[in-house]
Amino acid sequence: MEPTPDVVRHFHPVLPSRQLRQQPVRVELAGHAYALFRDASGRAAALSDACPHRFAPLSKGTVTKDGQLQCPYHGWRFDSRGHGTNPSQPELRHCEARSFQVVERHGYLWLAHADTPLSAMPELSGDDYVFGGTFSTLFQAPLHVTLDNFSEDEHTPYVHTRLGWSGAQTGAVEFDAHNHPDHTEVHYRAPQRPAPIMKLLLVRDGDYFHNDWVTRFDPVRSIYTIHWKSSEGMPRPFITQAHIFFVPETARTTRLHVFSFLRTSMPLLKPLLPVAAKAALGLTWWEVRDDARFIPTVADTPYSHKGMRLDKYDKPLVHQRKLMERIYYAHEPETVPRVVHEATGT
Repeated sequence: MEPTPDVVRHFHPVLPSRQLRQQPVRVELAGHAYALFRDASGRAAALSDACPHRFAPLSKGTVTKDGQLQCPYHGWRFDSRGHGTNPSQPELRHCEARSFQVVERHGYLWLAHADTPLSAMPELSGDDYVFGGTFSTLFQAPLHVTLDNFSEDEHTPYVHTRLGWSGAQTGAVEFDAHNHPDHTEVHYRAPQRPAPIMKLLLVRDGDYFHNDWVTRFDPVRSIYTIHWKSSEGMPRPFITQAHIFFVPETARTTRLHVFSFLRTSMPLLKPLLPVAAKAALGLTWWEVRDDARFIPTVADTPYSHKGMRLDKYDKPLVHQRKLMERIYYAHEPETVPRVVHEATGT
């Protein structure tokens, strides 16, 4: 389906804060380009990456000493609100570039329309979770292919090598999924295969892997909460949580921005949380990297599920298409592309 600017109604993480310094940076979201820069006070700002004069990319320009973004072609200058001036014809009016809201939070820059309320910012883990860090990975596949991949664990034994179960243990997998009006919930329980990194999280051979997640669409994101129990049902001390944001950069690529957290139910282990949280971050990075390596293989999978022989593990997939159309893209039923009607069978 065609990209739409409506997704900027939602806050998206688009760039780690540390990557925006003295020079502007171009980011893409749903096929549209934005020029990020810092004004004289160091505050992040964003303009459409096209000078209103002749559409030259502002991200190729420079930031002046007074914090204005200067076009590399004819020197037009713009402040953080998009107000522009033309040095060759100062009296020229209507030189504005479109501006957008940028919020700096959790070590990231979050982009949205100027009038999107701050209350729309997605909430990340709180309570007693310890922040382990973030990373970004580019997936060479459209949003729908990437989201489908992260909406089931059936591929775990074949694409991954650490979390979850092995191919020989597929018969021991317990699965449950629920479709709700604005989100989906998925639950897996299966034997945890041996992997050296699991020892850092005090997971033992013979333990059971539990993966519970929720997927929402304002923007598209999934929250994965993973814990382990012994075969007798005794909880292991660490619980990991990964917030994965699926950001469509172009019609063919999706950028994943991942925020990793860890907590423990055992007070004596809390001093170890900073170190263990880094191990959990590394584990999540490895798992996402495995998916990123495989995803080009299925990048041409059509948007419609018509003709596919879906199984029980695919229960969320068709429902999530409906939620993505209604909540994320804000398509009314009568304007949903025909391919979506085919996918949902309506």
